[in-house]
Amino acid sequence: MKKTVLIISILLIAILGFFGLRFYSKYLGNNVEKDGFVLIPHQASYKQILDSISPYLKNRDNFISIAEDKNLKNNYKPGRYELKSGMNNREITNMIIAGNQTPNSFRIKDFDDVYQMIGRVSKKTETDSAKFAEKLDEIATAKGYKNAEDLKKYFFNNTYEFFWTVTPKEFFDKFEKDYNDFWTADRVAKEKKSGLSRDQIYALASIVYKESGGKPDEQRRIAGLYINRYRKGMKLQSDPTVIYAVNKANNFTQKIKRVYFKYLKEPSPYNTYANKGIPPGPICIVDKNSLNAVLDAEKNNYIFMCADPAKPGYHQFTDNAEEHARNAKAYQDWLDSRQIK
Repeated sequence: MKKTVLIISILLIAILGFFGLRFYSKYLGNNVEKDGFVLIPHQASYKQILDSISPYLKNRDNFISIAEDKNLKNNYKPGRYELKSGMNNREITNMIIAGNQTPNSFRIKDFDDVYQMIGRVSKKTETDSAKFAEKLDEIATAKGYKNAEDLKKYFFNNTYEFFWTVTPKEFFDKFEKDYNDFWTADRVAKEKKSGLSRDQIYALASIVYKESGGKPDEQRRIAGLYINRYRKGMKLQSDPTVIYAVNKANNFTQKIKRVYFKYLKEPSPYNTYANKGIPPGPICIVDKNSLNAVLDAEKNNYIFMCADPAKPGYHQFTDNAEEHARNAKAYQDWLDSRQIK
């Protein structure tokens, strides 16, 4: 009798252990074979969702069982989801049902053209580049602009986070808010005091950004120099504007490392060697430092600047034409010695 009870007890423990292990494995055990990201688009079929998740799972059937218990088919949220080792089936399904996406990091660089930015950004979103561009064109038109390129001043060169499912409107709305937040009453007062329009400020800021290589060290000085030239009625003669004009004429497919005399005649309103005044708009997406540099431009007498071969990335400044000619000759000789074309 005792022996029978013992055997039955052992069998019950074994059965409970078996089902307990199955329960743990199904609900609480790690079911992620490898780390990765799963993309679930809007209107995804249940099969698409399972096929996207399965390569990361140890046991597909266990996951399907929980997914069906929780009616994942009808309750999923589209998005980009991170699967990490240690996650169980409940955590995975709950994450997707709750829409707890992992955002993407977006680096908005000093793109010359808004459509270049769209091409890069759309690679990290559900919306393809053509649709993204179309929607931003519509936003621009609604604001009275010609197309998305005219929205360039709304964007800032920086790193941002967005969800994979971000829509073009949501994307732009964030930048428009950032733009409005930047233009505080204090900055608007400086804008009025400068005598420059906002478009002129952005155009100068883009020149300052390009001339400084994005480094803030000399930006206020460079801004002061170009404002001096503008107020004296001199041509700005900024090499980055020539590069932009030539690149724009070639749909930004040409890489220019050195500005030759032939480029100075490029017939473009952005070419500050061919035209007096400030270009009609920015030649790149700017950062806030370069805008602040224009609003708080250094008071100086400089009207000439030239890259300093002894200190790459920085410049020599002067208000003397002969001194500038010597500086320019030294820089050209430096370029030639390194066969930079």
